[in-house]
Amino acid sequence: MTDLSSSSLRSEAQKPTGNSPPPPPTDPGHVTISLTPPSPTPPSAAANTTRKISLLPLIFLIFYEVSGGPFGIEDTVKAAGPLLAILGLILFPFVWSIPEALITAEMSTMFPENGGYVVWVSSALGPYWGFQQGWVKWLSGVIDNALYPILFLDYLQSGLPVISRGLPRVASVIALTFALTYLSYRGLSIVGVAAVVIGVFSILPFVVMCLVSIPKVEPLRWLVVSQRKGVDFSLYLNTLFWNLNYWDSISTLSGEVGEPSKTLPKALFYALLLVVLSYIFPVLSGTGALPLDQERWTDGYFAEIGKVIGGGWLGWWIRAAAAASNMGMFLAEMSSDSFQLLGMAERGMLPEVFARRSRYGTPWVGILFSASGVVVLSWLSFQEIVAAENLLYCFGMVLEFIAFVRLRVKHPAASRPFKIPVGVLGSVIMCVPPTVLIGFIAAFSDLKVAGVSLAAVVFGLVLQPCLKKVEKKGWVKFSVSSHLPDLMA
Repeated sequence: MTDLSSSSLRSEAQKPTGNSPPPPPTDPGHVTISLTPPSPTPPSAAANTTRKISLLPLIFLIFYEVSGGPFGIEDTVKAAGPLLAILGLILFPFVWSIPEALITAEMSTMFPENGGYVVWVSSALGPYWGFQQGWVKWLSGVIDNALYPILFLDYLQSGLPVISRGLPRVASVIALTFALTYLSYRGLSIVGVAAVVIGVFSILPFVVMCLVSIPKVEPLRWLVVSQRKGVDFSLYLNTLFWNLNYWDSISTLSGEVGEPSKTLPKALFYALLLVVLSYIFPVLSGTGALPLDQERWTDGYFAEIGKVIGGGWLGWWIRAAAAASNMGMFLAEMSSDSFQLLGMAERGMLPEVFARRSRYGTPWVGILFSASGVVVLSWLSFQEIVAAENLLYCFGMVLEFIAFVRLRVKHPAASRPFKIPVGVLGSVIMCVPPTVLIGFIAAFSDLKVAGVSLAAVVFGLVLQPCLKKVEKKGWVKFSVSSHLPDLMA
């Protein structure tokens, strides 16, 4: 049985290469993972010695990878009314968020390196499918990130109408993307501190709103199903899914986390509580304290609710918190996307240039590449962005579920610092509800969005063989970092 323990990975990575003596014989029942043949690795892609992420910044990075606060959850009430919105926010985490977070905790501590889910799928299904996982997840992340500069400006345009259209808006999107990209370039320590500060600033106004609304709440208002003709299940499911997924995104930063076997599971647990509570209580407050006007429940409506409940100052605070939250989500997503490209380059899936780090320890080529994608895709509408990224993300999650179960079958005795207390059958059963949910989301998707998403998947299927051809011809340099174990041993 292959020994995949994190301690064995570290000990292998620390062994001298070249003409070093062979390792001592191992237990005949186990096979130690061997290193890939040493290959030249640029100094900037060598083992990272920059400061590692600690627990508190990691919690808020996950918070912003997944949520960023209740901004954007308003459409669940518009689509289905208060009762189904509240039930969805309570039940959906059990169907999707908790299984995804548990799988992320197990797999990230099993493979504590940058690349995250790409490495999981590569180890279980081979490098071809690992590349497909990286392609669809990176693309869905960039599509997602294209949304945040636009939402940031949307929340400010009521006070600055000049940025609502035309050249000033385009210039504002580009300038904001550049400024936030520069913060990402300056290092994860700065991004982590920014996430904590922005997180506290964004959550506090909703704490105030919920407390002030208590005397005004009428619980019977929560039982209304819908004022509309039927339920818009497409909008309802896509909004819930968009606001409660991406738990696995933090896995691409596993190599930057201090003591990942302990820190990652704790951070995922606390972030899960923070995300769920930050959704449920504001929705309870807004639907319970005010008469229902279902059509007004859309992006930005919480600022109006805060104004009615607490006064103009609270409405403006929520508006400012929403704008700041979009900055936090951009920074977290950019970090995840760019470090994923670094991890893929260290595994030889992308050209070596993507493994280069800046003097701040950040993957500057991956950051520039991801930021360019954000600018190109920023012309899409909010609904198109959400639907497209959800479908691509679903494809990647199916690969993750398969990899999770397959690794349980292939390597049942492998060291897992955090292990979900279920066997192979339990692993399969745990993946069934979220897989069924993926089917529903695909079934309710728009044909145009489904066609574009399918074309993107097909492009990835062709792109990987093309890159292998480029590597074989020697047109661009590829290399596997020598400090990583050979997962295919």
